Amino acid sequence: MAMLSCRLNPPKTAEGLEVRWYHSDQFDTPVLLYRAGKIEDGAQPAAYKGRASFGQWNEKSGGLRAGDLTLELVNVTLEDAGEYTCYVTSDKDYQSGSVSLIVTEEGTTPLLSAMWIGNDLVNVSCESDGWYPKPKLRLSDRSKVLTPKSVVYSNDSAGLVSVHSWLVVSSSSEMSCLVGLNDNEEKKAMLHLGSNILPQEQGSSKTGWVLFSVTLVALIVVLGGMYFKYRGKGSDEVDGEKQKLLPCTTRPWSLQEAKKYHVDVALEGDNTFLKIKNGLLRDNIDCHFPDGEKVTCLTSIKGSPGISSGEHYWEVSLCKAKTGLKKSWWVGVTSASDFQRQEVSPTPSNGFWFLSSNGAHVCTLNTEPVVSLPAAQPQTLGVFVDYGSGELSFYNVEDHSLIASVAAEFTGEIFPFFNPGKGDKTPMEILTRKDQ
Repeated sequence: MAMLSCRLNPPKTAEGLEVRWYHSDQFDTPVLLYRAGKIEDGAQPAAYKGRASFGQWNEKSGGLRAGDLTLELVNVTLEDAGEYTCYVTSDKDYQSGSVSLIVTEEGTTPLLSAMWIGNDLVNVSCESDGWYPKPKLRLSDRSKVLTPKSVVYSNDSAGLVSVHSWLVVSSSSEMSCLVGLNDNEEKKAMLHLGSNILPQEQGSSKTGWVLFSVTLVALIVVLGGMYFKYRGKGSDEVDGEKQKLLPCTTRPWSLQEAKKYHVDVALEGDNTFLKIKNGLLRDNIDCHFPDGEKVTCLTSIKGSPGISSGEHYWEVSLCKAKTGLKKSWWVGVTSASDFQRQEVSPTPSNGFWFLSSNGAHVCTLNTEPVVSLPAAQPQTLGVFVDYGSGELSFYNVEDHSLIASVAAEFTGEIFPFFNPGKGDKTPMEILTRKDQ
């Protein structure tokens, strides 16, 4: 809503006057026309119907009787920006005054992502959209301001502005991206890099980019990301080697979009190390586990249907009223045909892609190496697979947020994959449409 102030000076009643508010030079098609004691809408442009009226600048204004001719505009759009004229006519005289309406639109919290490119270097990208006018973008490493490789702006069909930038930095950086219309009202995202989450052998993992979108404590800070798929043949030189550095700005699927592809998943086969009853899944406490054996694929099970194309989404409940939030779980997909063996290592190289938790206030991706996310544990976890694009995403269903998304080179048929952990009293439940 916008309030454009116009008042008679000295104050006097305007009830017997003609008051005309018009935009730019559109005198004959007024936004609001008042005369003969009533508002006339015959000449009003269709774009303003139901949106323009007299408003009161404050509770003590007194309205028309006190000469307050303030124009109130609701559902303001970018097209409403510009100069408005308040034109007042009496039998003897006329007066006018102008006021400018500046329309701004606050965009999304920036999305930060990282792609490791070798030699202890990382290509960090930042993107935000939905701004008006053009926002500023700033990158920094701790408190050091950095100069990005470039800052690219684009406009959507509604005239809103997106901004995107990227930069090659050291793998030990702590990156921040701030986007805003001014320095006092910026939105911020942070990404903490470190050698403990870098690949030990470049190209050894089947997992490519990793996208994070996790709300942290303190201010609203998102450890997030966008997809890194290369577009065109852009490159830059790092330590004498040519590295492609033009990431596509495609955004991940929203939870609402992913839910359109919901499938009911059924557990496949038997596992003596598990108890399955009425859709609930937990470890078999009466079963003898091998000495010294930790939670491995022994307590894992596949689901059906298998996936070899298209988009698929399912949900898993990780909380029950009596036993509380589940502490230990793995949920994802697998292409492994026989994994209930002690020697199986559940890695992408062996056909496993999943998100897990061990009861701490973090979730972990089994990327090579693993990546830990300071994410609040979801009560209900949404899983989305876009087989053709090689995309696996996880969502916190309660707050509709993306937890993480990874790229994976799926080959052949993959299956939903579940592990309820060992010694966790809270069962895992694979939800069907009727449960939601």
